[in-house]
Amino acid sequence: MKRIFFFSAMLVLFLSCKEEKQESTAENTESYEINTENWDKKLAVKPKAEAILKDWAEFAALETSFDALYTVANRDDLNLVIENLVAKQNELEESTYPEAFNIPQVKSRQKVFKTYALKVKGDLFYRTDPEESVVQMIEAYNAFRNQFNVVVNNTLDTDLILDL
Repeated sequence: MKRIFFFSAMLVLFLSCKEEKQESTAENTESYEINTENWDKKLAVKPKAEAILKDWAEFAALETSFDALYTVANRDDLNLVIENLVAKQNELEESTYPEAFNIPQVKSRQKVFKTYALKVKGDLFYRTDPEESVVQMIEAYNAFRNQFNVVVNNTLDTDLILDL
């Protein structure tokens, strides 16, 4: 009687462990693919700002790295793109800004973009779903690009206001 109970308990234990292992691999394969169709597109920069940005090589490198974000197919591709994006962003941060864009408003938008890029990197490292973080990073990047448009369209002379 003891042997029958022992062997039946071992059989139940063996079968229950095996089923959980199959379910966990099914979950990993589903979340491995990344759908980029729902992501916002990159915001356009106006010609006045584009004329200033064309001579900024570090920004052009960041643009190229960001464009690669829309070509990812899985988590590994996204990880490589984010690593490259963070590296290019660090180079941009250390570079010399064009005079028109060397202002706190632009630099703060860049820091927000860097924060969300690192958040995506953390999500990939901890194997959580990076979808929400990627959308937030794209929004921050668009705000960064929009700030260039705001700066070139701002015709208010701050020195004149401060003199009053």
